[in-house]
Amino acid sequence: MLHQHTLTTLKALKLPGMAAAFEEQHIQPVTQSLSFDDRFGLIVDREVSHRDNQRLGRLLKGARLKHNACVEDIDYRSGRGLDKAVMASLIGCEWIRQAQNLILTGFTGCGKTWLACALGNQACRQGMSVLYVRTSRLLEEMKLAHADGSFRKRLMQMAKFDLLVLDDFGVATLTQSERQDLLEVIDDRTTKSTIITSQIPVKAWHDVIGEPTLADAILDRIVHRAHAIKLTGETMRKPKKLDPT
Repeated sequence: MLHQHTLTTLKALKLPGMAAAFEEQHIQPVTQSLSFDDRFGLIVDREVSHRDNQRLGRLLKGARLKHNACVEDIDYRSGRGLDKAVMASLIGCEWIRQAQNLILTGFTGCGKTWLACALGNQACRQGMSVLYVRTSRLLEEMKLAHADGSFRKRLMQMAKFDLLVLDDFGVATLTQSERQDLLEVIDDRTTKSTIITSQIPVKAWHDVIGEPTLADAILDRIVHRAHAIKLTGETMRKPKKLDPT
């Protein structure tokens, strides 16, 4: 049958969205009343939608976000330090297109990582490549990369992401090699964006990095083109009280 041949051809051409829409039109008589242009337009739209969804799936998988968070679920309760106008600007992702950074600070449990992941998710939804990694893990990976000779390759990979999320910066004072590696990563990303979350205020980062010259170099590349949000309020990790009824 011509129908089956067309369906097989669409699949062979790797057009699954068009194939699915074509099959649906064949079994739904209501579509027969539409013009050829309208029916074909629906088929093409389905393929575009399918490809967009596939790409989003790949971007989210590659991002390795810690939380399945989205900007629609951001909690704007008073006392959290979140300004809706500022967040609306960040959600638009223009700051990423302009290669700006974002610094999220606040005590443990205030929602820094969740918010960073929500913005990372939003960037993926706008077709941008994202990577989430804890700072300590990144520095450990770079140490191993030195050992196996893949350091330069790893740097090139890190530089390609439109948005890099460095979580939990400043948990411990950096070693000399860690300071140098962090500078290499940040320096290669001057045309890209980075989100950094930290429990400690930016003014204390100098001490965490440890060496004045490298600290100045790292902070200059991060802070001067960064938005900053200090999250406040109660911990978001408090268990919900059970309803006695």
